[in-house]
Amino acid sequence: MKKPIIKSVVPIDLRSRVTVPDELVQEFIRTCAPSESADVLHLFVDSRTLALYSECHIQAKKLVDLATTDVPLDPEEQPEYRANREIVADHAAFHAMKDDAQLRRSFSNIVAEFTTEFDEEHPLKIIGGQHRFQAIKEALANGVNEVHGLKVYFGLTSDQRLDAQLISNTVIAVPTDLYDRMQETVRGPELRDWCQKVGLLQQDEDFADKRRRGAQITVRAARTFILNYHVGEEAAAAGTDFDKTETTPRICKSGAADPDWEDLRRTKKFWEDSKLEVAGREIAALVEAQQNAFSQGKKKGNIDFQEKAHNYAILSAWAFTAGYLNGNAVRLDRHFAIKNQTGRDPLNAAALAKGRHKTDPENYRGLGYRMDSKERGRFVELFYLQAEKGNGITADLIDLAIKKYHAKQATLDVHRAEAQAG
Repeated sequence: MKKPIIKSVVPIDLRSRVTVPDELVQEFIRTCAPSESADVLHLFVDSRTLALYSECHIQAKKLVDLATTDVPLDPEEQPEYRANREIVADHAAFHAMKDDAQLRRSFSNIVAEFTTEFDEEHPLKIIGGQHRFQAIKEALANGVNEVHGLKVYFGLTSDQRLDAQLISNTVIAVPTDLYDRMQETVRGPELRDWCQKVGLLQQDEDFADKRRRGAQITVRAARTFILNYHVGEEAAAAGTDFDKTETTPRICKSGAADPDWEDLRRTKKFWEDSKLEVAGREIAALVEAQQNAFSQGKKKGNIDFQEKAHNYAILSAWAFTAGYLNGNAVRLDRHFAIKNQTGRDPLNAAALAKGRHKTDPENYRGLGYRMDSKERGRFVELFYLQAEKGNGITADLIDLAIKKYHAKQATLDVHRAEAQAG
């Protein structure tokens, strides 16, 4: 058998910056036997990242035997955490894909990295097209052994691997929460470790790849909580009267870099902040108490009420208030004690659903269903008021908080107008 020809198609201006891993590519050919090995295997380069890859075709039997979708994004530092999405087993498109595979469809656009640095038994690491791979695997079990098209990368760095995963999933709309998780994994394990430490994630659990009811916390939610805790601290340190202070929390961006979060992560080691850790444990306890209130007994079954503590408006406002009160031990304890309310769910979700202002639109469902700035600001007022006496959240307190929010906004608008007028 003649030795296959490997032809580099790297542009002339990039050749001095790219080293072709000949031995690794030869090993790929020997192991995976791509159809192109009988002739010429072309090597291309992604000029943006300098990642080397080949477009080729592999028989299903070889592909299934040698490939895995269980791929870490950072195999050296965080080998236990995965970047791939979970298989969406009940999606209609996936069912159609499996039917097509049984009917001998040849798939393409499967993205993989060939490496023997980890999991030598499966040197083909599928980083894009895991649904197609699963459909091929099930078809092979029924005797369908077609040839399928792959884009195979060689010698990826962590940054190149992240980029390859992102672009390979763009076709099927990678969820922004998965993008956030991948970005945070590349930066390091600090955020995940912190969430596991305080109880927002279970031990060895990763962030959700998409926000949904009953799922674990997302990267965006964790960032939002930590960021607003620090914003609340800074607002309190400014020493301005609460009723004259802008106290609207913010929600971190998802699917794109968030400058405020990046600045906080760079300048403050949040994972070493003992007060923030206490607040993290307390919000985790509130989440659990809220869920438990609707997992049994007469209240069982109302998923909206059960997951209320995961609402971004509530999460951000609770964190802001905790940060604002961290210098006032008595009121902070009352804030934390919301989780201990007896005789009803901690957040009194039924009463929240009835809370509204005369300016609210007809389709407003009550406090706790939206996450806009108005909703977030109202919850800060509510949590701050509750901390005055610590009697829990009541219908009267909700009404007062909503009115105080609108009164504050009117006052701030006047101050802004006066400043503009000079």
